[in-house]
Amino acid sequence: MTDGTRPGGSLADIPGRAGRDAVVIGGGLAGITAALALADAGVRVTLIEGRPRLGGLAFSFQRGELTVDNGQHVYLRCCTAYRWFLDRIEGTALAPLQNRLDVPVVDVDKPEGRRLGRLRRDALPVPLHLGRSLAAYPHLSLAERARVGRAALALKGLDLADPTLDTQDFGSWLTAHGQSARAVEALWDLVGVATLNAVAGDASLGLAAMVFKTGLLSDPGAADIGWARVPLGELHDRLARKALDTAGVRTEVRTRVTSISSDENGRWSVQVPGETIQADAVVLAVAQREAYDLLPGGALDAPEQLLEIGTAPILNVHVVYDRKVLSTPFLTALGSPLQWVFDRTDASGLKDGQYLAVSQSAAQDEIDEPVATLRERYLPELERLLPRARGARVQDFFVTRERTATFAPTPGVGRLRPGARTKASGLYLAGAWTATGWPATMESAVRSGVSAAEAALSALGRPRPSHLFDVEEAA
Repeated sequence: MTDGTRPGGSLADIPGRAGRDAVVIGGGLAGITAALALADAGVRVTLIEGRPRLGGLAFSFQRGELTVDNGQHVYLRCCTAYRWFLDRIEGTALAPLQNRLDVPVVDVDKPEGRRLGRLRRDALPVPLHLGRSLAAYPHLSLAERARVGRAALALKGLDLADPTLDTQDFGSWLTAHGQSARAVEALWDLVGVATLNAVAGDASLGLAAMVFKTGLLSDPGAADIGWARVPLGELHDRLARKALDTAGVRTEVRTRVTSISSDENGRWSVQVPGETIQADAVVLAVAQREAYDLLPGGALDAPEQLLEIGTAPILNVHVVYDRKVLSTPFLTALGSPLQWVFDRTDASGLKDGQYLAVSQSAAQDEIDEPVATLRERYLPELERLLPRARGARVQDFFVTRERTATFAPTPGVGRLRPGARTKASGLYLAGAWTATGWPATMESAVRSGVSAAEAALSALGRPRPSHLFDVEEAA
């Protein structure tokens, strides 16, 4: 390699692979998925990631002896694409699902002994699977519970293919369907903020309806919750890289793509410092603003729309206590700024005490607050929520911030999200922000990678891998 060009390498002699090269730009879940799917179909793939690791915004880092996830990530049983991804990287056993949905909900404003409610399902068909839980839910009045049931049936009747849903906000729809502010706080936002990263009034009705119809109103077990019992880096970096290596993918980290261009024959050149990589197909699996910067002219009709897709932050508060203060794997709070609190003790490698991770979605008002301010706010709230924390010593308190954690699911965002195909032959888009029909979740990222790979394989004339997750590509 004397001229800085990588024309093909030794894999070019493998039968069926010559002349079929792809470059995937971005090593998050979307890029990893696209690379694996392409490689499994016999395409020679180079994956390029600017960070020193894979995993995108779902990663781990070291803090002393702790292995810390940048934020708590969960998935649901209905997240069939992410479940396929876990299986593909041989990580399913490390991120198990609940046997049955069970969410402890604590109202800190109520007297101790009367604060706990639960959202859980029975082994009954939809919507009866949630009937007993809703009927006994102590955080809503009897009238509010009845109105929730009627709103759920109305939500179930919405047509997700109706584009007008995307122009409306979920909060206004809930109000029009008799939902009180308390019902929004104690139920709809309890689920919606965590999955959409927005309160109901700021969220597209189309995306909210998709979340609730798919997660709570499609299959009895759809909302069962799964999460990693190991650091996310174990899944999304180590195991993912092992799977990529086994599939024959060349993976380059700490490498920035400076430009992409195509010649008159439709062959692509991907420029990185010191090297030009040639390819028949390129998958751009980066954030929307970075995609905008790299897109060649004419690839999209209105590329400026990518810049109109807003972003939303997530704040994560990490607290290490000298003793156990939380007896359940997780819980969620009402009457407090606290949202979801997870026990990450075992996953982090902590030997003594307990490590809690507090995940705060839709954190626009707090994302830039100083650590000292957040400490003064959240430690007393944890003591209100967890009586055993009142006598415990705080051994460590720190914060992680993802200022652009997700795209903002605002009304009208649907028309801005592009599909996998571009107008430039051989160039494809992937990322949770593309038109997957899902909000910005790990599920959406994997689905986008599958869609981009399938579009590329179709153009390259390569057969679809038989084990590839079956996803219908958005237009």
